[in-house]
Amino acid sequence: MKVAPSLLAADFLNLSKEIEKINASEADFLHLDVMDGVFVPNISFGFPVLQGVAKACEKPLDVHMMTVEPEKWIANVKELGAEIMNVHQEACLHLYSTVQHIHQAGMMAGVTLNPATPISTLEDIISELDLVLLMSVEPGFGGQPFIKHTIEKVRKLKELRDRTGSKALIEVDGGVNEKTGAELAAAGADVLVAGSYVFGSEVMNEAIRRLKTL
Repeated sequence: MKVAPSLLAADFLNLSKEIEKINASEADFLHLDVMDGVFVPNISFGFPVLQGVAKACEKPLDVHMMTVEPEKWIANVKELGAEIMNVHQEACLHLYSTVQHIHQAGMMAGVTLNPATPISTLEDIISELDLVLLMSVEPGFGGQPFIKHTIEKVRKLKELRDRTGSKALIEVDGGVNEKTGAELAAAGADVLVAGSYVFGSEVMNEAIRRLKTL
């Protein structure tokens, strides 16, 4: 199992130390939630902060754009040196074009689905994707309880991936801990995004290691 700690749950007064812990850990990615206060009812951090994070972080960056018109930010995300750019299906009028532009920028293209968005919306594009991120909470705030139906969505997404021959990784974000992570792993998830569970633990890498062994 791959693990992507979510910076949204970090101690922002000690961000440098938090990133040092991530660098020293077994984390596979650092997950960065960019919120604009329009697509989601909250604002997180912008590119000046992300540039500092990118300089300090030694892990590949998984940038999750919770914004309207995320295609406008492809060049900015690329400048960070990000490996993955995640955009919401609900925010992209021309999703296929956006995915193409992310690939042309040299990044892995991920598409995110909100909890109420069905897997079937990816039927005609999943073969073009490197990753699908399923939100297991409503996007916009950390610390929400896990939406149980996500486990069935993971199973459906795995079935679609297998049927179409897609190589897309299945990532899940929201309410992930050792218990929900085990259920998601059994259903077919490949990447777990964990915020509070990782950053709220006494020993960060032990929490990451527990998820990686699921």
